Amino acid sequence: MNATGQLRSHHRDIRVERDGHVVTVTIDRPKSKNACTGGMWVALGASFREIGHSGARVAVITGAGGNFCSGADLGGSNDGGAAKDGGGGSFGSMVDAMRVLGEVVLAIHDCPIPVVAKVDGLCVGAGLGLALAADVTWCSEESRFSAIFAKRGLSLDFGTSWLLRQRIGVHRAKELAFTARIISGVEAYEMGLVNAAVPAAELDAATQHIVDTIAGGPPIALASTKRELDLADGASLAQALEIEALAQGVNVQTDDLREALTAFFERRPPNFTGR
Repeated sequence: MNATGQLRSHHRDIRVERDGHVVTVTIDRPKSKNACTGGMWVALGASFREIGHSGARVAVITGAGGNFCSGADLGGSNDGGAAKDGGGGSFGSMVDAMRVLGEVVLAIHDCPIPVVAKVDGLCVGAGLGLALAADVTWCSEESRFSAIFAKRGLSLDFGTSWLLRQRIGVHRAKELAFTARIISGVEAYEMGLVNAAVPAAELDAATQHIVDTIAGGPPIALASTKRELDLADGASLAQALEIEALAQGVNVQTDDLREALTAFFERRPPNFTGR
């Protein structure tokens, strides 16, 4: 964020725009089908670290020009678009580079506010991992997904070894990883990879509906709910119950809870303020 608290872009090909409670991050490199250079990945991570503490209630990640993201730029493109403080494309060894990439995955996945991926066109390789790092994914029926790494002589990265298994289970994850086959948005929905697949002409409206619904919810409670669900996979029932108890201890002290109760008795929608 700059001195006035406004979100900014860290790379010329990563647009960050805010409209009320919603921040939209757009990969804007359509000539490469939104393949990301090293500097672009770093900029995405920096953007989401700032978004999480910006007061926004929901973030959207998407791509420009009819594609979501075709993964990492394997062409060795010169990354001249990185801001001076946004990082570049040189990270030392390959292990160093992958660790930097890992920090980007965590910045998106662990963003304190809900993150919605809006996917059209290609969503492959690290681009698939990018979509899976979001909390929910809306896509067009015509979109195309692939864990394409095997076709490039590579194993899974950008968190897909964990994220893909979490979404669809180990057997289907192995099928997609071993074969690197391309699946449509419809098939992605049928196997549980995405939350919804709609005609391309309806994607903006469908995504806007879920985004508006989340943005209209109680921010403190939804942030706690996101953490509860993310932590539940590695927790016992007793641990999950304790996390829930602590979270509710915070929620009952908020103005938002009082507003929810007042709105219920007055038979009107609540107006949550995040306090």
